[in-house]
Amino acid sequence: MQSKFLDQEISYDGSQLVSHWILRNGGLRGDAIVSFVGPCRVGLDSMVDLEDVIQKKAIFSESMLHFIIEHFDADLEKTILRQRLLVSQIQQELADLKVAVVRKGNDLYLDHYKLNVSIATASPVSTLIHAGINIISRNTPVPTKGLQDFDLNPQAFARSVMNRYLEEMEGIRWARCKVRSVL
Repeated sequence: MQSKFLDQEISYDGSQLVSHWILRNGGLRGDAIVSFVGPCRVGLDSMVDLEDVIQKKAIFSESMLHFIIEHFDADLEKTILRQRLLVSQIQQELADLKVAVVRKGNDLYLDHYKLNVSIATASPVSTLIHAGINIISRNTPVPTKGLQDFDLNPQAFARSVMNRYLEEMEGIRWARCKVRSVL
C-alpha cells in the first residue's frame, strides 16, 4: 500500500470518490491513500450517503483536509471496518496532540462540535473511503471544530495519519500471513 500528500489545492465535490482517481491524480497504482487540502461542497445530487440525501443534509466546509483511500477488493463491509479504523487513527492522532475527541461510528466530536465527514462505498473494481476533517470551522451547516482551532498543521497531520493507516494495513497483512491453519 502507498500514500501521498497532494500539494495542489483540490475542491472536493464527491466526484473524486471513483475508482482510479488516486492513480489519475496521484500516480499511485493499487491500494493507496492520498490526502489533500481544499474546500468541500457536496450537493445532494453527488451524495453517496442516502441517509443524508433523505434528510437533505448537504456538506460544506471552506477548508478541509481530505483523505481518499482505494482498496482493490469488493468487500464493502471490510471497507467500512477500514473506514472506522481510519477514523480511529485520526482520533488517536488528535489524542496524541492533546485534543480529546469522541468517536461515534465514523464521526468525531468535541462536545457538540463535529470535526469530520466520512463515507465508504464500492465501485465496480474497488472499494473507496473519503474522510474530511475541517480545517476552518466557520460557515459550516452544523457546529464544527477544525484543525485551525487547535493550531494543527494540516499537512503534518495528514502525513502522520497516513503513516498510521499504512502501518495498520501492513500489520493486518502480516497477521494474516504469520498464522498456521487449524484443523
